[in-house]
Amino acid sequence: MIAHLNGRLIEKTPTHLVVECSGVGYFVKISLNTFTKIGPDENIKIFTQLQVREDAHTLYGFYSTKEREMFNHLISVSGIGANTAILMLSSMTSDEIASAIVNANVALIQSIKGIGSKTAQRVILDLKDKLAKSDFTSGNIFVSNNTNQNDALTALLALGFDKKKAEKAIEKVVLDNQTVEQIIKEALKVV
Repeated sequence: MIAHLNGRLIEKTPTHLVVECSGVGYFVKISLNTFTKIGPDENIKIFTQLQVREDAHTLYGFYSTKEREMFNHLISVSGIGANTAILMLSSMTSDEIASAIVNANVALIQSIKGIGSKTAQRVILDLKDKLAKSDFTSGNIFVSNNTNQNDALTALLALGFDKKKAEKAIEKVVLDNQTVEQIIKEALKVV
C-alpha cells in the first residue's frame, strides 16, 4: 500500500492532483475539502489510500490521516463505494460526518447528494459504535492546555475503558494542580 506521497505538485483540480515523486507522476483523486486545504506550495505531502479492483488501481488522497481514516470507515459500509465516500468527504468534514453518525442525524447524512434514506441509516447503524469510541467525536470536554487531564484520559482508554465514561469520570474528580497519577487513581474509583 502507498501510505503517502511527498513530492512536487504538478496539477491541482477540485477532483484530483498529480504529484511527482522521483520522476513518477501519481494521479490522486481527492475530496473538495482536501483541495481547499492544499495551498499553492510546490512541495506537498498527501496521505493516500490505494484501491485495487479488477479493472483499476485508484489512488485516493487526503490532507490528513483523520480524513483517510473516515474514508476507510465509510467504504467499509455496504453500499458505499470509494467515489461515494469521496463525495461525502467533499460535502462535509470528517468531524461533521462523525458527529452526524454518532448523533444519528439521518437527515444530515441524507442531505449529501447520492445518499438515500436507507443508505444513511445503514451508515449510522454500521459506524455509530466505532466512531463513538474514536477521536472523531471532537466534543472533548478538556481544555486543550491541560495535558494532565488528556494524559489521564489516554491512560484510561489504553486500559480499555469507554471514552465517554472515562471523560465523565475525569470531569467528576479533577481538581487544580493534580498529577496524572492522582487523576487516574480518583477516576478509577468512579468509573
